[in-house]
Amino acid sequence: MRIAVLFEDRCKPNSPAFEYLQKYAGSCGAECIQVDENDKCKILEDACPPCLMRAKNCPGDAVKVINLPEELETDMIHRYSLNGFRLFRLPTPSKDSIIGILGPNGMGKSTAFNILNGSIIPNLGEFESNECVWEDVIETLPRGELRDFLADLNESTVKVALKPQYVDHIPKAFKGNVGKLLSSVNERGLYDEMIEKFGLGHLLERNLDQLSGGELQRVAICATLLKQADVYFFDEPSSYLDIYERMRIVRIIQELSESARVIVIEHDLAVLDVIADLTHIVYGKKGAFGIFTPARTTRKAINAYIEGYLPEQNVRIRDKPIKFLEHPPRTGWDGMGLVEWPKLSKKLGSFNLESKAGELLSGQVLGVVGANATGKTTFVKMLAGELEPDKGKIENEIAVSYKPQYIDIQEGVIVEDLLKSVEGYDEHTFSTELNRPLNLEPLLEREMQTLSGGELQRVAVAECLLKEADLYLLDEPSAYLDANQRMVTAKTIRRFMENRGKSALIVDHDIYFIDYISDGILCFGGEPGSKGIVEGPYKMREGMNIFLERVDVTFRRDKNTHRPRVNKPGSRLDREQKSKKEYYYSS
Repeated sequence: MRIAVLFEDRCKPNSPAFEYLQKYAGSCGAECIQVDENDKCKILEDACPPCLMRAKNCPGDAVKVINLPEELETDMIHRYSLNGFRLFRLPTPSKDSIIGILGPNGMGKSTAFNILNGSIIPNLGEFESNECVWEDVIETLPRGELRDFLADLNESTVKVALKPQYVDHIPKAFKGNVGKLLSSVNERGLYDEMIEKFGLGHLLERNLDQLSGGELQRVAICATLLKQADVYFFDEPSSYLDIYERMRIVRIIQELSESARVIVIEHDLAVLDVIADLTHIVYGKKGAFGIFTPARTTRKAINAYIEGYLPEQNVRIRDKPIKFLEHPPRTGWDGMGLVEWPKLSKKLGSFNLESKAGELLSGQVLGVVGANATGKTTFVKMLAGELEPDKGKIENEIAVSYKPQYIDIQEGVIVEDLLKSVEGYDEHTFSTELNRPLNLEPLLEREMQTLSGGELQRVAVAECLLKEADLYLLDEPSAYLDANQRMVTAKTIRRFMENRGKSALIVDHDIYFIDYISDGILCFGGEPGSKGIVEGPYKMREGMNIFLERVDVTFRRDKNTHRPRVNKPGSRLDREQKSKKEYYYSS
């Protein structure tokens, strides 16, 4: 089966792609390539070989011609247009298991959610049909749980609740305070119980536009749980949450699954590993097609995803596997001191941050871990010179490049212009070390306000690294990135530091990301919102043991991939590692 996909954002009037396709429209006499009166381009999938070759050479990578197995044709669930995105197969909500979904962005996860919640009636590939009905869809499916679920959905006997991916859009959709929002959706009559579970009591009178990302996430999950539904969909529930909050959310969602079906899209592999019983992998080509595999145990799904090979389908989804090592090798690290800080303190309102003396070595990458609201960003800003300590002084005069947690969107600014305006921009560095791994080429001609959260994050990381500096401070660089992008971004940052002998502080809550990228750990303790205490730097194992003991979570290493895995609380391994004070991994 051949599919021809046209990315309309890259093919518009006055663009090189549009002019190229317009030039060859109808040139073979069979009109394999067409441009209509509305300047819309079309490429027929049964086009003659010369036209297919022309389409493949369309500038700006605007056209993809892809060959897929013929047997997939009967599995097509939805198609947006002649040359639009296609979705093959669907995940299955289960009464007995929490279902996870793992895969890159742009593969149709949101389309699948919209089908399963009834927002879209799939057209089975008949994109020109205006009369799609559920009965036709249901008849094409084999007998089983998915068919039964869609039949119930058609008869309106199933109610669905959805926690959206982009929680920062909530203040634009709802005006008012937290209490008003949660009261308006309190269909289960669990308002007081959920407020206590999520620790939202102090936020009830605060307007939504005054909340941090983590606070918005907790409010969004709480609002979803207050709704009366048979099936609950959670789209990236861990974003912006620290590991304490992530483990709390895991427990709450697991409790919910005892009385309702649950599907979770999650890019934090440690969270997905512990929360989901079965997991569907979705693979394909971003913006072109997505294929859902049958569900398998979550351990097998994550390991196959990391390996980049799906044995049941005999499909390779990544050129190289992701490799986790207990002690990643370092090159170009001379061990000389880069920046020292004495005892520091900083008071901001009712919050007080105190730091013990420490030192960052040249060429060293330190992971920064701790609960939200314990001063991680404040400490980073002091090192960056954006905040002056009340006590203590950082003497070292070093150049610092800083990527903040919340990215400033500059409307009307073209991505390529933004990157080239960075002080110290080097074309060779960009093209050889950043462009390809961060997949920036398709974004260069776009305006900043048109980018998704993950695309903005990749641009912000590139902008930070392009600046000539001694120390690179990156605050939550994994936010909104899918699981594959997170590992690629971690590898890109680490390789960048190794090649230049530069140093970095990485603030992040994804344990896989921190495990992959870090040489050592800075630990933040204290009382969130009241007091923060900075300890370290510690060696990796020592620092993670200190941090995870506070979280009361133990990690082991997967015997096949060496990736960190969360032990189930109270399990034999959990008890053994706690008795040995080995919270990070067993040797």
